Amino acid sequence: MSRKKIGGEEMRTDAWLGTFADTMTLLLTFFVLLYSFSTVDAAKFKQIATSLQSVLTGETGKSILDLNLKSGEVPLVGEPVPTTTAGKDTEDVYQKVQSFIKKKKLEGTVVIKTDSRGVIIQLKANILFQSGKVEIIDNSKPVLDSINSLIATLPNDIVIEGHTDNLPISNNEYTNNWQLSSSRALNVLEYFVNVKGQKNPERFKSIACGEYQPIAPNNSEVNRALNRRVNILIVANEKEATKK
Repeated sequence: MSRKKIGGEEMRTDAWLGTFADTMTLLLTFFVLLYSFSTVDAAKFKQIATSLQSVLTGETGKSILDLNLKSGEVPLVGEPVPTTTAGKDTEDVYQKVQSFIKKKKLEGTVVIKTDSRGVIIQLKANILFQSGKVEIIDNSKPVLDSINSLIATLPNDIVIEGHTDNLPISNNEYTNNWQLSSSRALNVLEYFVNVKGQKNPERFKSIACGEYQPIAPNNSEVNRALNRRVNILIVANEKEATKK
């Protein structure tokens, strides 16, 4: 071990190793702590372990910063988590719809929801139609007129969804709930486009969901009434959100 005399006393020239070892220990603890807060796959962890070993032993090779952080499905700590413009657009549209519904005092008539597709304005079927019928009730048209004026201000695509309960239907016009829900959704769409003259009709479409997307168990009349509904989906518009 190398030594040299300073002022008549011997001094160890490798005293720096203690500080270096402490620093490396702290760095290792720091990276282990980072890993404990993250979720990574086995291959990515092996890369990190190999890189740490190379750094601590002085070997050449990839450093932590050289790793391809984009190769795994889950981002590492420190890497920005991607955000979707659709999420931002949904939030903006929801706030606008909520403000509009309050202004028009429609809280007792419609329900506003969101899902991964966008913002949903939900109307109970008995507000729009008589039982087993598809003609829009005249008294409900002012509600549709208000919603029509709202969606006229939005660039988003509009999807009209028809939903029923699970009770079978069979009359002279409709033999099943698919047909009933399809006609109801289409009639609402045509009211917006043909009667009220919505521009850009290519952004509208209707979907028949029948009884297969209930929001409550079909085990009581109250719950079945909840399942009989028409949803007006304002689709999250990624292009419009990107422009903001």
